[in-house]
Amino acid sequence: MTNEQKSTNVPSQPQPQPHPEPVTRHQGFLNARKVRATAFFVITLCIIVSVMASILAIWNFAQPDVLWRTVATCAVIATGFVIFAKMNTSIGSSGED
Repeated sequence: MTNEQKSTNVPSQPQPQPHPEPVTRHQGFLNARKVRATAFFVITLCIIVSVMASILAIWNFAQPDVLWRTVATCAVIATGFVIFAKMNTSIGSSGED
C-alpha cells in the first residue's frame, strides 16, 4: 500500500463544529427595541403636532397661547420618552443574567 491508499482508508476524524454565536438578550428592563420604536413614534408624532400648531398660529387659525401650550406639551412628552428610553437601557439587565 502506498501512502495515498493508507490515508484514504483511515476513517476521517470528526471536524470540530463551529461554536454558535451566543444569544444575547435584549438590554433593558423592558425590551429595548420596542421601547426605542415607541419613543421614536411618539417623538415623531409630537414634532408633527408642533409643526401643525405652528402653521395654524402663523395663519391666525390658532391663538399664540395655544401654539405655546401645544409646543410645550409636546416638548415635555418627547423629553419624557427620551429619558425613559435611556433609563430603560441603563437600569435594565445587562443580558448576562
